[in-house]
Amino acid sequence: MEHLAYAAYGFYLVLILVGGWAAVRCRSLVRALLGLIMTLFGVAGMYFLMAAPFMALMQILIYVGAVSVLIFFAIMLTRAPGGEAGEEDGRPRPALRTAMALLSGLLPAAILAAVILTQAPQALPLKPELPLGRLGQILTGPYVLAFELISVVLLAAMAGAVMLGFERRKGA
Repeated sequence: MEHLAYAAYGFYLVLILVGGWAAVRCRSLVRALLGLIMTLFGVAGMYFLMAAPFMALMQILIYVGAVSVLIFFAIMLTRAPGGEAGEEDGRPRPALRTAMALLSGLLPAAILAAVILTQAPQALPLKPELPLGRLGQILTGPYVLAFELISVVLLAAMAGAVMLGFERRKGA
């Protein structure tokens, strides 16, 4: 059974890395969005492996569902008249930019890995799992303002995307 968990971990890790690479390297914004969605599914799978099914389902519903659709609408509404938004003129990306991007991603990862390997903290015992009913009471009780602000942020992002789309079409 442990080998199956390692295989699932490897699968989700590959999903996250390939999706992240596609999100960063694709010239097409729609393909980059598909890479982002792949990465978010991989993160949801990691939550499932950590025995946090509620977090995994919220990851899928909120990020894969709502945020990805919101980004997709923003891309479609702000597309340039001559082609897709974010397209370049076909020139290859300079090697220096690629090297700097790799360095800026690998350097913090190497520093964090070194710190974790030299200063490994002791494992803490897990607290008992919080029942979903209690979590719902907490979200609609003392944290109701933060819970509702998430919807306001999504609404503001969608309104901004629509306004950008209309402004660009008016100017064209």
